[in-house]
Amino acid sequence: MLTTLRDITQSVAMSSSLEEALTSLVQRTKQAMMTQCCSVYLLEEQQLILSATDGLAVEAIGKVIMPLSEGLVGLVAQREELVNLAKAHLHPRFKIFPEAAEEHFQAFLAAPIIYQKQVLGVIVVQQNQARQFSEGEEAFLMTLAAQLAMAIHSLKQKVSHQSLGSQPVIYQGTGASRGIAIAHALVLGADLPLEQAELKAKDIDAELERLNNALGRSRDSLNALLQRFEREDDEVSHIMEALLLLLDEQSLGGEYLAEVRAGWMAESAVSRVSLKYIAQFSAMDDNYLKERSRDIKELGQRVLRQLIEPGKVTLHPGEPVILVAREADTGLLAEFPRQKLAGVVTELGGVNSHAAIVARALGVPALTGVEQLLNRQLDGRLMVINANRGQLLVEPGPSVIEEYRSLIASEKAQQREYASELHLPAVTQDEKRIHLYINAGLLSGVENQLAEAADGIGLYRSEIPFMLEQRFPSESAQVKVYRQVLKAASGRPVVMRTLDVGGDKPLPYFPIKEENPSLGWRGVRFSLDHPELFLIQLRAMMTASVVEHAQLSILLPMVSSIDEIDMALAYFEQAFEELQQEYGSQALRPKIGIMLEVPVLLFQLEEVAQRVDFVSVGSNDLTQYLLAVDRNNPRVSGLFDAYHPGILRALRRARIDCDKYGLDVSVCGELAGEPMGALLLVAMGYDRLSMNQGNLAMINYLLRRVSCAELQNLLLQSLSQSEGQDVREVVREFLMSLGLGNTVSH
Repeated sequence: MLTTLRDITQSVAMSSSLEEALTSLVQRTKQAMMTQCCSVYLLEEQQLILSATDGLAVEAIGKVIMPLSEGLVGLVAQREELVNLAKAHLHPRFKIFPEAAEEHFQAFLAAPIIYQKQVLGVIVVQQNQARQFSEGEEAFLMTLAAQLAMAIHSLKQKVSHQSLGSQPVIYQGTGASRGIAIAHALVLGADLPLEQAELKAKDIDAELERLNNALGRSRDSLNALLQRFEREDDEVSHIMEALLLLLDEQSLGGEYLAEVRAGWMAESAVSRVSLKYIAQFSAMDDNYLKERSRDIKELGQRVLRQLIEPGKVTLHPGEPVILVAREADTGLLAEFPRQKLAGVVTELGGVNSHAAIVARALGVPALTGVEQLLNRQLDGRLMVINANRGQLLVEPGPSVIEEYRSLIASEKAQQREYASELHLPAVTQDEKRIHLYINAGLLSGVENQLAEAADGIGLYRSEIPFMLEQRFPSESAQVKVYRQVLKAASGRPVVMRTLDVGGDKPLPYFPIKEENPSLGWRGVRFSLDHPELFLIQLRAMMTASVVEHAQLSILLPMVSSIDEIDMALAYFEQAFEELQQEYGSQALRPKIGIMLEVPVLLFQLEEVAQRVDFVSVGSNDLTQYLLAVDRNNPRVSGLFDAYHPGILRALRRARIDCDKYGLDVSVCGELAGEPMGALLLVAMGYDRLSMNQGNLAMINYLLRRVSCAELQNLLLQSLSQSEGQDVREVVREFLMSLGLGNTVSH
């Protein structure tokens, strides 16, 4: 059975068109189940349409149409469950369609085809003999329908692609970073595989010219990155210099050319040389030399991209694009020139993936979980991202473009209005002072972000500099980065989080492969298992704060037990003692706290308060763990809801207990930077919120127009709801009543 299921599913998935796929499906299923008829009905605009059949009249395809409320097929789609009947014509929902010529069929078995809670259609098998289909036949058809769902969904999307040019296509996704953008698409596929086919060159001179051009474009790209980072990050600039050296004729560049001269195509030459040296370096015992294989891989992929997708990496100045990719990691976003990045659309990743957080920090509209993007027909087409509605429009007409240009102008006017009050403190109308901090990670933007009247840095993500390098940074390199951050803060508080890798934040030079990374080896668990790295980072942070920078606090991520706190504090004390030996009285002990994101610690805050100075609520992970939803998995990321009443009650309980045990508390998750979230958190008593700089002005503007007293009523009403969507409606109505509905408009 498994072989038959696989064969049918692969046949459908590999079809070049939806019509071909459905024809193959009904023929193969009829044969596999040894029935007289198999048909597929697709659901379009709440109507089921006979789309393929082997057994009914072929001329009925496209003509037999029924609403969900009619017929046995409609019953299957309506109930979203299998129907098995020995004598179908006796069922009250049986409906005859003369054009289908199905009067002689009696036995009826049908299963819904469902993709991510949406019914796509129904698959039906029929027989002349009046008999009940067996449990085994039911199981086969149900399994087949489940396996077919994704393939049919993809093929339906492909039909939409093929209709481009005359009608705009609207994709649905999840808004990961608010905003609207209009630009042409730049489609970048997944990493190009180094394993290229070994093909002989037909024209060696032409291949040499292609390769030299690709090498030249790669040099230009690396030189541009070198110029960008040489003033911001020495370590990154050193990496670019090393890759440029590898391009020389005396190095890998020369070996690529030699392979072409030996008769290979350019792609084959780059592949052969890269794979040879990667194998050699990977087999070495020395860890440093092993890591060099990554340089060779990265360089090979850069050159291959210039050969296979020439011109896609280096863009012309003044032409912002919407980046379309399978997954946008922080390295890709860091490399992309900000002035050329109008928006980001990805197939993978959730609204709270790390790449989405970086997109919000950059102020770039972003959509995630949008399927079937890497079709080349999208490349270069005009697009509109409406991240506020979770929509991507392809080739919209002039009137739609004009409407969105008006919306963009309106949003810019709103932002100017918000910014006009940014120099004023966030004080509610009943005089409650709320401190607003920024979340930061990209060093180049910290100083500019803080200049926008933030009260300090509530979360500095130290892992981002680690992720932009190709080796663990040295202590001196870390000290340099941390000093720049503290200096930019100009005496304002800075909370530096220790290395938080794992989950959706991998290090390119230290891959962690786990079946369930969100529940795996990440955060402080990683640091405690590598005290040599942990101590270096703690010392570097403390050293950076010596003398004039007394505002430092250190934050430990992903803490899940009191034992972990105790072990981390032991290393903290060791690092501080070493600092005192070197700097004496100039060494200042920073405050230390933990991220409150693992639910178990919600019930141990009394013990936590006996050990640390403060806690910072990471609402993203806390929500993920309380709801058992992987926020980076697009299949379930729609279930991630920080406004779920259970989440709000947990946050309120945490605030009450922190007050009870004298523990300072702040919120640094994405909830703090959302208008609805900020209001509810302030209502709970949180007076320190940390967010992306782009949200600061709006939250400040909003809080200056509400009172804590009226927020208390809003909170009580919200906590009494049963679903997150109900909470949103309550808060939206509240904002509308105050004339502040534009802060949550879509």
